Amino acid sequence: MVEHRCDPVDVGACRDPVAAVLAAHHEGRRLLLRTSGTSSSARVVVRSTDSWFDSFELVTALFDLDAGGRVWLPGPLSATMNLFAAVHAASVGASLVRASTEATHVHLTAAMLRRILAQEPTTLAGLRVVVAGEALPAGLHDQAERHAAAVGHYYGAAELSLVAAGPHSDELRAVPGVQVAERSGQLWVRSPYVCDGYLGEDGCVRDAPPLRRDAAGWTTVGDRGAYVGERVVVTGRGGDAVTTAGATVPLAEVEPVLRAVAGGQLWVVGLPHAYLGQVLTAVLSDPADHEVARAHARRVLPATHRPRRWYHLDGPVPTTEAGKVDPLALTRLVSAGTHVRRLA
Repeated sequence: MVEHRCDPVDVGACRDPVAAVLAAHHEGRRLLLRTSGTSSSARVVVRSTDSWFDSFELVTALFDLDAGGRVWLPGPLSATMNLFAAVHAASVGASLVRASTEATHVHLTAAMLRRILAQEPTTLAGLRVVVAGEALPAGLHDQAERHAAAVGHYYGAAELSLVAAGPHSDELRAVPGVQVAERSGQLWVRSPYVCDGYLGEDGCVRDAPPLRRDAAGWTTVGDRGAYVGERVVVTGRGGDAVTTAGATVPLAEVEPVLRAVAGGQLWVVGLPHAYLGQVLTAVLSDPADHEVARAHARRVLPATHRPRRWYHLDGPVPTTEAGKVDPLALTRLVSAGTHVRRLA
């Protein structure tokens, strides 16, 4: 897909990004949204304002936000999930607030939610919590609901916008107006909320990896998962893989398997290796999970997909500015031996 120059608004360069989006919508101009995933280089997404605003009535119903709402966004507006939430709040007349004590709603990543629950769970008392940006496990949802008024979750991407919603990642359903399909383990969507493409150096808009689109209007960013009945199951972000001894191992085929038997948090990364290229490595928040997770890996995973090294992380997991777990920073931390202990 290629377009001529589209004179979009570079939202990230504006002093007030929310006002810039509202003005662009009034003027019929497109948006430039700069994004950097945890496993890929920065991309510049181009989208119409309608591709956001047309979903706002649905978002209002999903998360019960009206003009009386007060929204707390502890993450930066440079993250598209936070900017989306802020613009939605402005569109319905809700206000943005600076502290949980003033709020009725809060938007968080799962990593930020874990941190709050570990340090100050009373911060969430009575709030409507909306989690996006990464998977929300059912256990974390249940833990949060013991403190918050209600917890909801949605899956989307900077390129796709809103795709599916539910109480947590085990109960996601495609939102009205969005179709989801699985092709060879990848999720494809057909939706009015999809972006136009990426901005090229020549000023034109085009599709480029990871964004792909077919002639029938289906789009993917390579996220891995399945469409089971009416459930949308997301197992990993596109491109998250470790190449070891010539084999490419998608982390989506390893992490969910091991997390199913772990009581604490678990991440899988690829550590640099002189001969293998990378070595598959599991990092645990609770060392008590080591033996059961390793035994489970031996039983159910092929040899290429079994972690060869196991570490206990004795400290907070590093996160991106947007509040998502940062696997690159985690890899560097483990490689340097910082706040980690090698497990036998």
